[in-house]
Amino acid sequence: MVMEEKMTGAQAIVECIRNEKVKHVFCVPGESYLSVMDAMYELPDLELISTRHEGGAAFAAEAYAKATNNVSVAMATRGVGASNLSIGIHTAYQDSTPMVVFLGQVNSKFRDREGFQEVDLDRFFQHICKWTVEIRDVERIPELVQRAFRVAKSGRPGPVVVSLPEDILEKIAKMHFGYEMVRSRQEPIRKELNNCLDIIKDAEKPLIIAGGGIKLSDAEEELLTFAENLSIPVVTSFRRHDVFPNNHELYLGHLGLGTIHEIVDHVHQADLIIALGTRLSEVTTQGYTIIKPNHKLIHCDIETDTIGKVYSPNLALIGDAKATLRGLNLLIQEKNVQAGNWISWVKQRRIAFEKATLLEHHSKVEDGIEMKEIIRVLQENLPDNAVITNDAGNFSSWLHSYFQFKAPKTYIGPTSGAMGYGFPAAIGAQFASPQRVVVSLSGDGGFMMTMSELETAVRFQLPIIVLVFNNNMYGTIRMHQEKHFPNRVIATDLGNPDFVKLAESMGAHGQRVINNDEFKNCLLTALNNNEGPSVIEIVCDPEKISVKSTIQQLRDSVKS
Repeated sequence: MVMEEKMTGAQAIVECIRNEKVKHVFCVPGESYLSVMDAMYELPDLELISTRHEGGAAFAAEAYAKATNNVSVAMATRGVGASNLSIGIHTAYQDSTPMVVFLGQVNSKFRDREGFQEVDLDRFFQHICKWTVEIRDVERIPELVQRAFRVAKSGRPGPVVVSLPEDILEKIAKMHFGYEMVRSRQEPIRKELNNCLDIIKDAEKPLIIAGGGIKLSDAEEELLTFAENLSIPVVTSFRRHDVFPNNHELYLGHLGLGTIHEIVDHVHQADLIIALGTRLSEVTTQGYTIIKPNHKLIHCDIETDTIGKVYSPNLALIGDAKATLRGLNLLIQEKNVQAGNWISWVKQRRIAFEKATLLEHHSKVEDGIEMKEIIRVLQENLPDNAVITNDAGNFSSWLHSYFQFKAPKTYIGPTSGAMGYGFPAAIGAQFASPQRVVVSLSGDGGFMMTMSELETAVRFQLPIIVLVFNNNMYGTIRMHQEKHFPNRVIATDLGNPDFVKLAESMGAHGQRVINNDEFKNCLLTALNNNEGPSVIEIVCDPEKISVKSTIQQLRDSVKS
């Protein structure tokens, strides 16, 4: 409803946040926006979460938006805090995550004098945001902040940065608040939907690539119905595993980094690609290589600029994924459209996928850590609705290749490949879903980048299970190093603290696993701990550098 009220600029900002039904705001406090923090004091419906680093605040907020499927809010101070926050803003931009970031700015009188920590924040972030704005008139705060939320959520969602000069926050004005944004669901016209079904009917081996647009529009059910209606198999784009049940007979795997050959081969064999809510990124398309000129392409996306950016489609469907799939499903029912002659091909591809991703039992003590066994134990013991947050690193390839995500909104990972993401993302996810089990996966390199947030999790008694895969190196970079410069190791070896003692010193529960037999008991102990975070260090063999190769095998392949 429209509201008019006299208040300070800071109070107006907080009122706009509350109107968006945001329950948690993530920040590192700063003197430049103290009045905004004070305006949140004792509000029963809004909690301010102070983290230990702005990067952690940004990652937590970005994951919070993914977990709630609503816009999130992060705050930081001036140029220094804003710079630290930038990694999460870039993550939100590449992941199409709706996030509004409020940044304190120097007093308007001091602008353009290189004031204390002064940066032109709106210009600084312009390239990695949907929109940036510096508010210079207190009376325009409701207009511009509500616009910021609308821009962040509409079309292809993304981050918006709002710069707040310190002096406008305490000024008082009569504020005019507009109506709450109601999300529109644009749908292609009926003729285009008919054309889509005609192209599918002419196909011999159609394949769906489903992306983040499915998650953002809550279209998981509509996608499942569409795939089942026509028996079309589904592969998911990079780090979007949970848009389709992985144990379904039509699921054929995930297109990401280190994707196994059998999954890439699905795309090679297909003659029609139906890309739904995906920008067909570099990683998803394996370096823009797997979609060929002989493929027919139907590309559905809410953003016109996304379609044709990489591949020119035979048919463009501009629209919200949920509305588009709902329209297609109704048309299929109305016209009684049936699946084509591709069902036997789908069965063959599913068998190939199952064979390639089979999890065998490994429990011998002398084997040390077998990563597939770690994934198998997670699969057997985590509830289907558990949320898994994932860092960047080679360890994630085992999760991507072998774990089956069975329920929507259960996977949170950065398509930007940002290190340090996994653990603070789990903090955001746990605040969003306090009743669900939340597990974060990180390598030792990524975890050490944001491990200070362990204190945040302890302070708020968040029962996050933190898995740290420790091989004492930057594993992904070492893998590439061995491919291009074998035996010339530089800058990738790491030293680490005792992670168990580190966890205990910060008030968390710590455990160490050195062989597969130990992991299940450690995991069950962590699942039964509801009083705070549990850190499980998994000591890995550095030789086992990736799903596909050991270090020695990489060196040998370069020689040959």
